[in-house]
Amino acid sequence: MLVGLQGSGKTTASAKLANMLRKQGRRPMMIACDVYRPAAIDQLQALGREIDIPVHRGADGDDPADIAAAGVKAAIEDMRDVVIVDTAGRLHVDDEMMDEAVRIRNAVKPDQILMVVDAMTGQDAVNVAKAFADRVDFDGVIMSKLDGDARGGAALSIRKVTGKPIKFASVGERLDALEAFHPDRMARRILGMGDVLSLIEKAQDTMDANETAAMEERLRTSDFTLDEFLAQLQQVKKMGGLGDILKMMPGAGQMKELKDAEIDDKVLDRTEAIIRSMTTRERTKPSIINGSRRERIAKGSGVEVSDVNKLIKQFEQTRKLMKQFQGQKGKKGKRRRGRGMPPGMPMPF
Repeated sequence: MLVGLQGSGKTTASAKLANMLRKQGRRPMMIACDVYRPAAIDQLQALGREIDIPVHRGADGDDPADIAAAGVKAAIEDMRDVVIVDTAGRLHVDDEMMDEAVRIRNAVKPDQILMVVDAMTGQDAVNVAKAFADRVDFDGVIMSKLDGDARGGAALSIRKVTGKPIKFASVGERLDALEAFHPDRMARRILGMGDVLSLIEKAQDTMDANETAAMEERLRTSDFTLDEFLAQLQQVKKMGGLGDILKMMPGAGQMKELKDAEIDDKVLDRTEAIIRSMTTRERTKPSIINGSRRERIAKGSGVEVSDVNKLIKQFEQTRKLMKQFQGQKGKKGKRRRGRGMPPGMPMPF
């Protein structure tokens, strides 16, 4: 059961949590109990369709506690093993909201009550958490909009004031941007020390083991081509983009060039468009891409010729790096194993 104020991100958090559970092999169902906010139920159903998870809704005028109870019954009949109840919130803490939350809790007796807190509200988030702890007695917290390291202080304060653990952190808008909360990793991010463990886990979650092994074999037996370069770009996009990756890299937050730079993930889309505008032969043998070919590729991808030139230069630098990396592995043999890039990680470019 998810509780919290209106605007804290409960509905989206419900879908993110359901998506996480589905990836773990569970069969979740969501229940829409926010009958007051306009389009709240439609929003949850749209999110459910996006991740292929059913949503139970009641008829107009049904009591939220009755909807929740009927939803649990429907989930049991449909052989669902997890139910996520999305409750209504208010713009501020009031008795009506609290009473309804208590009635839903009594109707379905949830195993876990999670309060969703908007990390951007700062000290107000702590006050709201204390009010819910006194009335509803929740089990843990989902911190939403925790995609900026400076907002980690709210998590620390909530833990101190309520004694309740932070269980999950929402670190982006995508439905796969929900992570189990690790306080030591958050501390490292705040201190600019990076979060390599989360980076490796994200890589392993988003990358197909068979495809990674096949790519490694291609790199070992043949030259690095633009097709492999494109595959690397797509892996980065699956991991959330350049900005998310840089936040987890040790020392990246302390580098002035990266700290002041605005990371534009649309660069990845433009790069992909440029490569897809090339012929199969051009992607396999980039050395044949002369001036006229570059003009044609630029027109086909809607960019300037200078953008095509930058990409080819970037690709050549990456290919040199790949050759050096493979050469080192060949010289050192098994002694190098485990000391290079983490397994499944895309090469930097």
